[in-house]
Amino acid sequence: MMKPELADLCKQLRLAHVVDYVTQQQDEQTQAFVEQLLLAEREGRRRARLGKLVQQAGFPHLKTFEGYVREHISFPVGCTLETLLDMRWLTQRENLLLMGAVGTGKTHMATALDVEACRRGYGVQFFRASDLVSLLQEKFAAGTLSRFREKLKKMDLIILDEVGYVPFSQTGSELLFNVIADCYEQQSVIVTSNLEFGQWTSIFGDTKLTSALVDRLVHHAHILSYTGDSFRLKQAMERIPQ
Repeated sequence: MMKPELADLCKQLRLAHVVDYVTQQQDEQTQAFVEQLLLAEREGRRRARLGKLVQQAGFPHLKTFEGYVREHISFPVGCTLETLLDMRWLTQRENLLLMGAVGTGKTHMATALDVEACRRGYGVQFFRASDLVSLLQEKFAAGTLSRFREKLKKMDLIILDEVGYVPFSQTGSELLFNVIADCYEQQSVIVTSNLEFGQWTSIFGDTKLTSALVDRLVHHAHILSYTGDSFRLKQAMERIPQ
């Protein structure tokens, strides 16, 4: 009789014919050997999928939480780095809004969480906000915007990094709003920004559009506040000879 663990492995890997073969084998040594082969196959597939997801995500740099400093971050009630890492917010299609000063680790956290999401098999896409707006405008001009938006809808998580650094045209703001509207209650979004919500009108231009966009982002969101000085500036100052 086939061991339950081996049968489960065959099911995971969709190897129906292997099930038939192993069922006919009576000695435990053969089953143990096949089980080791299938475990290696499963791990190989996992690594290959992870590599594909990470490549697809478009991270500018890979980041982890090793050595990550969190003391300057204000988490909302009931939210910690550990609860974020369990990815329940992602399964519940909630958003993360990382707000605060430049250089305080917002992009680092967003990227590290996204890498963890990839490890768990989620589809992730990373964009600098200004790059995404430019890309949306290009797709719109080329007549391929609908196809691109359908591709984005297949992602579990979309990251908009550095919202607030570059103001958008009216068309660009409207196109980005439509992407966020597509995500609402269907996908999770991580946004990093150096501006408070009240200042977002300076980026998106239209007050009503900005209000509607913020409303959709914050409805199911965990908002983290970052304070303190820029880590990059601090590190640069430390390299200056005294």
